[in-house]
Amino acid sequence: MFKKVLIAEDFESFNISVQKVLKDLNVENPDYAFYCDDAFLKVKKALHDKQPYDLLISDLSFEEDHREQNLKGGRELIEAVKAIQPDLKVIVFSVEKKADMVDNLFQNYKIDGFVAKGREDSKELKKAIKTVFEGNIHIGLAMKQNIKHKNTFEFTSYDITLVSLLSNGVLLKDIPFHLVEKEIKPSSKSSVEKRLSILKESLQVTSNHQLVAFFKDLGSI
Repeated sequence: MFKKVLIAEDFESFNISVQKVLKDLNVENPDYAFYCDDAFLKVKKALHDKQPYDLLISDLSFEEDHREQNLKGGRELIEAVKAIQPDLKVIVFSVEKKADMVDNLFQNYKIDGFVAKGREDSKELKKAIKTVFEGNIHIGLAMKQNIKHKNTFEFTSYDITLVSLLSNGVLLKDIPFHLVEKEIKPSSKSSVEKRLSILKESLQVTSNHQLVAFFKDLGSI
């Protein structure tokens, strides 16, 4: 089992809950931090002392207070620690659980496990720690099904180009001109509108703004 664990969690009740789960797994005296900056400094110091952490369990959202922070959330923390310790195992323990967001964490932040806060989360967290320790990826069955559903529709480079143009503030009526300029086909207004309509219907969003947000959350643009 993991010997040296760091908990990054700003709510004391959840922090204590995670510590109890670790104690049940015979992981004694885990370190913890209420701020992401403090967590990063602990990881950095542990590396310097040649006593690196085996596992980081982190929330994603941290409430702002009077103390100014460079790392304002779990994503920034994970990115920072992975830059200095790429092999550090990371489990995200969060109330945020949108399928596309969780998928993005695995794809772009290379996390090892995700557990949603909620009913029976201690049991799920215990399972996640065991799974990750054994060298495997952990994600709950319900979340797997949600991600699979979201990823059933495969995006093409054409889709990404269209949504990227929208993201950059290009008006729908002007997109065909950009496509012609880049020699991308089809470039007619009707083709663009039809493809965007298919994307929105497949992803169950109703506006171009939501479509752009979805692609950003997924890390596609």
